[in-house]
Amino acid sequence: MNRTAAVVAACGLTALALLWGRPTQAQDAAEKEIERYRAMISDPMSNPGYLAVDRGENLWQEKRGSKNVSLEGCDLGLGAGKLDGAFAKLPRYFSDADRVMDLEQRLLWCMQNLQGLDTKDVVARRFSGPGKASDMEDLIAFIANKSNGMKIDVSLSHPREQEAAAVGEEMFYRRGGVNDFSCATCHGEEGKRIRLQGLPNFSKPGQAARETMASWPTYRVSQSAVRTMQHRLWDCYRQQRWPIPEYASDGITALTVFLQKQAAGGEINVPSIKR
Repeated sequence: MNRTAAVVAACGLTALALLWGRPTQAQDAAEKEIERYRAMISDPMSNPGYLAVDRGENLWQEKRGSKNVSLEGCDLGLGAGKLDGAFAKLPRYFSDADRVMDLEQRLLWCMQNLQGLDTKDVVARRFSGPGKASDMEDLIAFIANKSNGMKIDVSLSHPREQEAAAVGEEMFYRRGGVNDFSCATCHGEEGKRIRLQGLPNFSKPGQAARETMASWPTYRVSQSAVRTMQHRLWDCYRQQRWPIPEYASDGITALTVFLQKQAAGGEINVPSIKR
């Protein structure tokens, strides 16, 4: 049996197991086959996410806006234009903006203040779709890739960073929406899953949190697109039937601070590839 057939067979067994309540061995077998598939296409020469990395590099160097400058003068926390390791330490407090910012927020700030760019179109295309490219997804893929092999190390030394972590933790456990769900409903216990997807436990620091956060941004095979953590959290709230959060909002950044705190020490390897 070839690998593709094995994946199909394993998925079929899993469907029966879910239907009839049989033991989880078939589910585990399916996950192993899916992981083998991911491994086959995770090499940069096979992972379509690296096309976004290349596009993002061009955007980083392109002169745009009323000031006709590139983003190469943008300070992501380590100094103007310094990218290596910057993503691993985000979100963080920026004194020039007097805010805790994640990467999307900081890039928008640099576009507006450094380049003099009207970001309405950038925000309108924040998530790519058929015939709609996303500058942000490409830039995030390029910048995050520069932290590969480094460990998640968010700072909590500034009072505003500590406040963000506390707000993010509150958001993680806050129930609401028509289903009375919270993030913790799916990600607050060990061993939960939805369909074939295992759900990492973010209620405590650990390997599951580290591996998950260190693998975003990712190339989603089912969507044929690179997706960022902003998209992941947006989609989580959408699926919970909460009001959809505003893009690059302080609330989403605060939640990301909390998740990154739980994932401290995770080794970054992006763009990864997921279903």
